[in-house]
Amino acid sequence: MDTKAFKRSLQKSENYHRKGFGHEAEVAGVLNTEYQSSLIQTIRNNNYRLERGEVTIRLAEAFGFCWGVERAVAMAYETRQHFPTQRIWITNEIIHNPSVNQRLREMKVDFISTIDGNKDFSVVEAGDVVILPAFGASVTEMQMLDDKGCTMVDTTCPWVAKVWNSVEKHKKRSYTSIIHGKYKHEETIATSSFADTYLVVLNLEQAEYVANYILNGGDKEEFLVKFKNAYSEGFDPDRDLVRIGIANQTTMLKSETEQIGKLFEQTMLKKYGPIELNEHFMSFNTICDATQERQDAMLDLVKEDLSLMVVIGGFNSSNTTHLQEIAIDYNIPSYHIDSAARIGPGNRVEHKPLNKDLEVAENWLPEGPITVGVTSGASTPDKVVADVIEKILQLKALAPIS
Repeated sequence: MDTKAFKRSLQKSENYHRKGFGHEAEVAGVLNTEYQSSLIQTIRNNNYRLERGEVTIRLAEAFGFCWGVERAVAMAYETRQHFPTQRIWITNEIIHNPSVNQRLREMKVDFISTIDGNKDFSVVEAGDVVILPAFGASVTEMQMLDDKGCTMVDTTCPWVAKVWNSVEKHKKRSYTSIIHGKYKHEETIATSSFADTYLVVLNLEQAEYVANYILNGGDKEEFLVKFKNAYSEGFDPDRDLVRIGIANQTTMLKSETEQIGKLFEQTMLKKYGPIELNEHFMSFNTICDATQERQDAMLDLVKEDLSLMVVIGGFNSSNTTHLQEIAIDYNIPSYHIDSAARIGPGNRVEHKPLNKDLEVAENWLPEGPITVGVTSGASTPDKVVADVIEKILQLKALAPIS
């Protein structure tokens, strides 16, 4: 499929919307009421610090809702207002936050269900309104919805769309897109749909395996088994790793994305030399500013003397998981929770250790004076962060702050 031509055609359609519907002011008021917090603003104004009795809260200087997430949620709210009586669907979670997605369900925005790993679009009919989430949707999904005669409201984050543009540039020059991401993640699925040939690498270790294969060759069958489900149909590492371009899932760890980009640049330089490098390697800066800011703020925070770290966000949120990784790298006890409901009763917390299932930790808050680092992923509202802080203070026998 000529994805560029399809996008141009779609953008001219009266049934495709990339902007709101003129209800910005009204929606902004609703969002402020439902998701903002005066407590968080107070902490921001106090140099991101709150001291109450034996508890010091240290809030990261960049956390929570990013601009792309705010935009996506606002557009979803506007869509419900603009189409008050029509059936509205969304192809996936609008963002990886359970409270926000539950609020949309209460607004009668229905989520496309998944059966055996495939989305069931049979319920969608001509004239229905379909929201494409902040992570985007695949070209195949958009084509299908267009053919059905649906109205599409595209809330895809502009940073994600920037990555798609890079992938289209790779395709135009017949380069394979090497995507740093999680092949099952909806953003990476959408991004790979814009490529003719692609390979998804999860981390630096996998990237080093690919780089070694480029330089020295190897067992093709072993390669294909190792990256099963993470490459385009008919992928051949001997043929398709001669000309490569770098792309990324915007929520991955920034430092690792940079390392992978440099690794492949050095690999192609070593194999083909400086004169021919540009005929074999392409790279664009597609690291999301918001992701970078939150990770940089976390790197600053973990250098302080913290008793523990609380990372707040959806358990399926990639950018939240990478914030937790930073705390682990600095040997700080960390607890990834999605809401204040995970805390208590008593001094216990239900949390998700990195790459493990949920578990319960008893006596997680130490006795005596403590300093608690707090951050949240880009899909987490301030109000959820405030609720967690309130709960921590209550557990330390302090009155709640209003």
